[in-house]
Amino acid sequence: MFFFFFMAAVVYPFSEIIIYYMLFSIIPMTLILTGTTSLASIVGYFTYVDFMNNMGHCNFEFIPKWLFSLFPPLKFLMYTPSFHSLHHMQFRTNYCLFMPLYDYIYGTMNKFSDALQEISLKKKEKVPRIVHLTHLTTLDSIYHLRLGLSSLTSSPHTSKWYMWLMWPLTLLSTTLTWIYGRTFVLERNHFNMLTLQTWVIPKYSVQYFLRWHENSINDLIEQAILEAEKKGVKVLSLGLLNQGEELNRYGGVYVKRNPQLKIKEVDGSSLAAAIVLNSIPKGTTQVLLRGKITKVACAIAVDLCKQGIQVATLPQDEYMKLSKSLEMSSENSLILSKSYSQKIWLVGDGLTEEEQLKVPKGALFITYSQFPPKKFRKDCLYHSTPAMLIPTILENVHSCENWLPRRVMSAWRIAGIVHALEG
Repeated sequence: MFFFFFMAAVVYPFSEIIIYYMLFSIIPMTLILTGTTSLASIVGYFTYVDFMNNMGHCNFEFIPKWLFSLFPPLKFLMYTPSFHSLHHMQFRTNYCLFMPLYDYIYGTMNKFSDALQEISLKKKEKVPRIVHLTHLTTLDSIYHLRLGLSSLTSSPHTSKWYMWLMWPLTLLSTTLTWIYGRTFVLERNHFNMLTLQTWVIPKYSVQYFLRWHENSINDLIEQAILEAEKKGVKVLSLGLLNQGEELNRYGGVYVKRNPQLKIKEVDGSSLAAAIVLNSIPKGTTQVLLRGKITKVACAIAVDLCKQGIQVATLPQDEYMKLSKSLEMSSENSLILSKSYSQKIWLVGDGLTEEEQLKVPKGALFITYSQFPPKKFRKDCLYHSTPAMLIPTILENVHSCENWLPRRVMSAWRIAGIVHALEG
């Protein structure tokens, strides 16, 4: 665990890592050889070393000035992120890791260390123009965050076999998440002159389906929107289940409760529908729409029927819900299917294994939902959830989004960027 956090903070050549471990092992090895060690002292030592190493490289000053005023000798025993940042800018100063004492003794202390810390503490947070509000998915999704494992954050979200070995840590992090219970910033990006942030609601997907969690989830989302409004954020996009129809009517509940809001709240349905429509092969005359009928599904069905493309559905309730969204002139293009022979399937939440097994070989599944269907057919093609490639000028994208590959972003998130670009 300590090794993973160590590598999350800094990146060194392998030989340098070996040298660092040799240096850091001098104290515990001395204690072992002299017979004065204990498990608590070794764990405490490496915990302290890793914590200080992470803190020094976090590039964010948070240690208050009054701490050193209250206990002056502390400035010889503990460094600050601003102290160590000067070493990277002017590497012939501030050599000491953790304890600046020897820099004071040998005259390598940078004279601007105290001034830089004071300036850093007074510096105001840069306000993002766009915020994307998402949430945790599975219990092990914490390892896919930037502070998790880089091997996981660099690939689409999947569960690995070795995750079972980490269940004690997973349960601990889950408990801490429930106790802390506050929205946190996951990622900060730059796109030309635009600043973007991704905020995470500390709730898991399973909690969104429990009625007794609805009020607490809605409160967290509303607090995040109001906080973004207070900071001066212009656009906020709702990701994953944060825009559920049953939960908050695609975010409409918050606008109704707070009519004075100036922030633009985006659900991304239009862009998601456009991406799905653009994914349907040219020359298609009929598609089968199967899954939960959402705002995106209705928009897709309306557009296809206007083009004269037949939209088939299976259950009667799906047919009735879609027919209410169509104009009289387009109703003839909506049909109730009695078979599974269609080659193009537009699928949302609720697609079953039984249904997939009845589909003809070579069928194409185009997903319109936030979550991808479980794949049961190797002889069929599956599209990802609505998404787009992002340009290389979008910076600081350090992790994959949900189940998408590197540098691919969901339509719901991109919609917020599009609205901000439109002004």
